This record gives sequence, structure tokens and C-alpha cells, in this order.
Amino acid sequence: MVSAPTAGAFQRWRSRVPGLLLTASLAAAGIGLSSVPWLQAHGISALTLAIVLGIALGNTVYPHLAASSADGVGFAKHWLLRAGIVLYGMRLTFQDIGQVGAGGVLIDALVLTSTFGLACWAGTRWLGIDRDTAMLIGAGSAICGAAAVMAAAPVVRGRAEQATVAVSTVVVFGTLAMFLYPALYQLNLEHAWLALGEQAYGVFTGSTVHEVAQVVAAGRAVSESAADTAVIAKMVRVMMLAPFLVALSLLLARGHATQPGTARARIVVPWFAFGFVAVAGINSLHLLPPAVVGAAIDLDTVLLAMAMAALGLTTHVSALRRAGPKPLLLALLLFAWLLGGGLGINLAVHWLIG
Repeated sequence: MVSAPTAGAFQRWRSRVPGLLLTASLAAAGIGLSSVPWLQAHGISALTLAIVLGIALGNTVYPHLAASSADGVGFAKHWLLRAGIVLYGMRLTFQDIGQVGAGGVLIDALVLTSTFGLACWAGTRWLGIDRDTAMLIGAGSAICGAAAVMAAAPVVRGRAEQATVAVSTVVVFGTLAMFLYPALYQLNLEHAWLALGEQAYGVFTGSTVHEVAQVVAAGRAVSESAADTAVIAKMVRVMMLAPFLVALSLLLARGHATQPGTARARIVVPWFAFGFVAVAGINSLHLLPPAVVGAAIDLDTVLLAMAMAALGLTTHVSALRRAGPKPLLLALLLFAWLLGGGLGINLAVHWLIG
């Protein structure tokens, strides 16, 4: 005889199967398409493709499947996302920090804090965007694109459509950066405006371009050496995701408590952020065989792609239309800051440290 708890658990998992199969199918399609040479050359990642496919299906066929698939889609959007963020640490090692040096770490930290601060201030006070959307756009621009948006969403308690708007801005301006950065580098070579060599260009690209795939594309457009430096600088920036999430949770709880007539908010502890650091630490010890690390990274891509597909499935185009042009305007402002202000930060730190 099956016990009641066991039967309940079996029923819960059974109800999740249709939604998990649906998100897995979209993730597989996104991963498969991401290997197309043209898409690879233009930095279009599996995560981007998964959310686009999810939105397309979510606004056509999915409403008819939602009754049977909602449990699994919700599970993917919540739990698979957190597992994916934890496994994301397999892409990093603490040795990466040593390769960019103190200057690279300082540049990443200054770019992150200034970009996120500008997003919160300009988004809410100047453009009148709701705080959660402004924070999610700021997180995506400041750290690592879609993965940062998805990681920050549970902390700010953002809705699906808010996260999707933020991810969309990352796709638009990250794609623009892939073409603009190499073009500006070549223009600078011709006119010798700034002393910006390949290594300095790599650090600048890694510290300011949104997605990892976009960083790789922008770096390789100049040279393999520039791409290697750019990826290392980007990985150090990604590593700042965990302390950022903890600080954001504390900040939101403190801000809520200072509002008149409100009780102190419960701090949302992003435990998955600590898991992310722990996995990066394990990877830094180089104890695992390369095949295991490679398999873990592949699994991570699948989990994050499923989470992105789930986000797309639960996002309605009408919600994106209601958001209007203001989120895109904020993302444009942040892109201009990353390009101009980020370059200024890079040059100032290089000048100070020598």
C-alpha cells in the first residue's frame, strides 16, 4: 500500500511532466538553433532563442495547453532556474580574478554599481518606470544579461512580464554592442584617439557588454587574444552576481522597513547565489575531470534554457505592449553609459594603476 505522502509526491510530479516536456522541447530547439553558424557569429545564444520560442508559443498555442502544463512550466521557471544559476558556477574559477588583476576587478565593480544605480535612479525618478522593472533592466545591463535578470527576479519579486521586458532590452542592446564595439575599435586604430590595445579593449568589452556570448563575438571580431581577455573580465563580472543578490535583498528589506506604516520586510535570502559561489569554488580546485565539467556546463545550459522557455510561455505580448517605450529608453541610456562611462572607468583605472 502506497503511503499518502508518497502518493501526493507522485501526483505532483505527474502533473509537472507535460509542462517540463514542453519547456524541454523548446530548450532543445533553442540549443539546436544556437549552433547555426550565422546565429553563433552574431552572438545569439540558446537562452535568447528559448525565450523567443517560448513567447511565440505562449501567445498562440500555449493558452490551450496551460491547464495541463502550468505546474511543470512553473516548476521550470522557479526551481530549474535556481539550479541553473548554481551550476553556472562551473563556468568560473577564482583564478580568473588573478588573470585580470586588481584593476580588472575594480573596473567590473565600478561598472556594476554605477550602471545599476543609474538604472534605479533614472528608471524610477526620470522615466517613471516601476521599481522592479528598472532594477531588472539594471541587473541585466550591469552584470550578465538574461541570467542576471532571471536571478534577480525572485529577489525583487518581479512578475514574468517584467523579467521578459528586461531580457528583451539585453538582447537588443547586447546585439548592437557586438557590432558597434569592434567598429569603434577599428576607427580608433585609424585615428589614434586613445591608447587602447587589444588587451585593454578586451577588458573594456568584458566589463561593459551584456551577455557572455555577445562578449565572445565582440572580442573575436578584433582578435582571439582580445576575446580571451574579454571573457576573463566578463567571468569576473559574473562572479559578482552572488554578492550583488545578497546586497540587493538586504537593501530591499531595509527600504521596505523605512516606509511609514509598514512592517519590516522579510529578507529574501538568495541561497542559490551561495550555491553558485560554492560550485565556482569547487571548480577552482580543478578536482573534477574536464569531461564532468563539460557535462555540467551542458546541463546548466539546458536548465537555464528551460527556465527561459517557461518565462516566455507565461509572457503575453499585450503585457510587453503595455510596458511601452520607457523600458527600452532606460536600456538605451544604460547602453550609452556602458559605452561612454564604462570607457571612462576603464581608462581612469588603467591610468591610476598604471
